[in-house]
Amino acid sequence: MFTWYAGKKWRYLSVLLAGGLTLSACSNTSTSMNHEGHEMQTKNSGVTTSSAFEVLTGNTFTLTAKESMLHLDDQTMKNVYTYNGTVPGPQLRVKQGEKVKIVLKNELPEPVTIHWHGLPVPNNMDGIPGVTQNAVKPNESFTYEFTAGVAGTYWYHSHQRSSVQVDKGLYGSLVVEPAAPTADPADQDVTLVLDEWMQDDSMAEMHGGGNSVGGDHGTMDHGSMNHGSMSSSPNPAINQSQHAANGHEDMAGMSDAEMMPLMYTIFSVNGKTGPAIPPIHVQEGEKIRLRLVNAGYLSHKLNLQGHEYRIVSTDGQPIHNPPLINGQLLNIAPGERYDIEFVANKPGSWLLEEKSPYPGAKSLTVPILYKGYEKEKAKPDTTQMPIVDITKYGEAAKSRFSLDQPYDITYQMDLNTQTMDGQMAFTINGKTFPDVPPLNVKKGDLVKVTMVNRSQEDIHPMHLHGHFFQVLSKNGQPVSGSPLIKDTLNILPGEAFVVAFVADNPGDWMFHCHDLGHAAQGMVSEVKYASYQADFVPDPSVGNMPE
Repeated sequence: MFTWYAGKKWRYLSVLLAGGLTLSACSNTSTSMNHEGHEMQTKNSGVTTSSAFEVLTGNTFTLTAKESMLHLDDQTMKNVYTYNGTVPGPQLRVKQGEKVKIVLKNELPEPVTIHWHGLPVPNNMDGIPGVTQNAVKPNESFTYEFTAGVAGTYWYHSHQRSSVQVDKGLYGSLVVEPAAPTADPADQDVTLVLDEWMQDDSMAEMHGGGNSVGGDHGTMDHGSMNHGSMSSSPNPAINQSQHAANGHEDMAGMSDAEMMPLMYTIFSVNGKTGPAIPPIHVQEGEKIRLRLVNAGYLSHKLNLQGHEYRIVSTDGQPIHNPPLINGQLLNIAPGERYDIEFVANKPGSWLLEEKSPYPGAKSLTVPILYKGYEKEKAKPDTTQMPIVDITKYGEAAKSRFSLDQPYDITYQMDLNTQTMDGQMAFTINGKTFPDVPPLNVKKGDLVKVTMVNRSQEDIHPMHLHGHFFQVLSKNGQPVSGSPLIKDTLNILPGEAFVVAFVADNPGDWMFHCHDLGHAAQGMVSEVKYASYQADFVPDPSVGNMPE
């Protein structure tokens, strides 16, 4: 047996849990444990009593979509959708180059799929209902098979009504380990999945979405909210947001960017919030790798107290010669992943903490405790800090694309927030999906895309399926740091980015905002390969909803 610390540990396995765990070395086996170290029975009741969950290794898996309960802390429970009964679902840990088989079984009352976010897979395995497959009906199953070709940190989630189903908890992480052993592996490899939740799920009904079963974020109406029905909370930050919404600020006049943090006031890490988030236990001299995954709607600005760190990869792809960072925040947008590493060289009690101005920020704190300091409590850092500019981070190196080389296809994406037919819409080139003209390519094309955020306040993390792209410039300035390879790019209001990719994976692929509410309200385009024919027949009885 490999023995874990009370938080999360092992040199080679990423820990996607919020309690202690003892893991057998056998492929495809794992044992979930509660905080006292007793084995949990998570499969026989349908109700999760702790957020400890499995790390699955090997190349054959079963993921069952089903309803359950999530205990965010001792006072807060949520009805959720899950893969295998937990939020997040199991971490799938596979080897680069291996052929992987995942059986999705659906025990939910509505159709579901799985999209392998960031990992290039064949188009018919991408999990997009009505585009690459029919959504899996209740009591039916679907088998995904692909080769895990590119090492890195990824995640998986439903793409059927994703603004609703992901919000309810249908997600988990996926780590593809390099085929060749790492020269200097971390002593601890810890995965932290970030998300946000509503304090009062009745708000989901008021605006048509949220965490409660049956909501639909994609039909949000900013002008019809019954603010007086929001319940009070013992959390001062939540009360502050509810006080604002109850008349001191008019939510009907707010932008999406202003309103969402007032609604999503509980931030979670691996399905736990606030003091319920268990610590990461470290020993002096250890190298710690943190894999950060944002499965929520909001960006999170994170501060690692007391330690210098390096950003070793973004969206699973390595940064060239990353320098140490001290006193700067890492901003992780919806859909993005960042891997950071630090050496535990400052004994004490510290926090990985949220530093955004959002009401829920104080509920996202991960204690980092050295041996001998377990009873000490770290305090939040009130220092103002700049945000790392990832386009200037790391060392320049030879890369595949440049701004001045010839391209076969150029494409402009103007991203905007508009009112259409009396409703808020998020548009690409003035249109909403499915009316947005696609990016038409043929295999082998070199493609350059300019993305401009023309929304006054809304942020758009744009995600391309099936491909990585290289970021070439930001606001007219060439990337000056490491070659920056991503699949999800955060674009603030007024920002413009130029990216490039090679059309090397035939299919029909989505290119959309990963604020999933924005996608549901129109901010979706497609990359369509000439002469590609899907190998499935859309079933109109399923109710495929690909947003």
